Amino acid sequence: MAAMMQGVQKNTLYVGGLAEEVNESILHAAFIPFGDIKDVKTPLDQATQKHRSFGFVTFLEREDAAAAMDNMDGAELYGRVLTVNYALPEKIKGGEQGWAAQPIWADADTWFERQQQEEEMRRLEAENRAANQAAEDLRRKKAAEEREGEKEDEIDPMAKAEAEALQQNN
Repeated sequence: MAAMMQGVQKNTLYVGGLAEEVNESILHAAFIPFGDIKDVKTPLDQATQKHRSFGFVTFLEREDAAAAMDNMDGAELYGRVLTVNYALPEKIKGGEQGWAAQPIWADADTWFERQQQEEEMRRLEAENRAANQAAEDLRRKKAAEEREGEKEDEIDPMAKAEAEALQQNN
């Protein structure tokens, strides 16, 4: 889960379900009530030169993006219901920036770095799980020992009553 959320851009929102008439200035106007906007993009279809019914709104502040998402997801704009959630980083072939003109090997160094970081995170998470499991096992063992100790300290009430009765009879 943490690895998945790592790629999420918390101040950039994906806005889906845009009507054909909606352009970047209309999208900007719809989201500006929630805070200062850094950027608005509506990627164009190369064939038609029209947007592909979605866009991205980047806020300066994460809190503003969260408020916009909460309020605008499911809202209506130009007769169409919007889908608004956090944007994932672009995954277009051609590197980190997502530009197709960039050679695919351009981000090779950062890719290897990310792979090493992810491997290190997995190793640390595994160590952490193992340590937590060991601590839990130890806690359970101590609790079981304490319960055993309590049982030894307790005298069976029936046995106690019988012993008292025997002492009174003697």
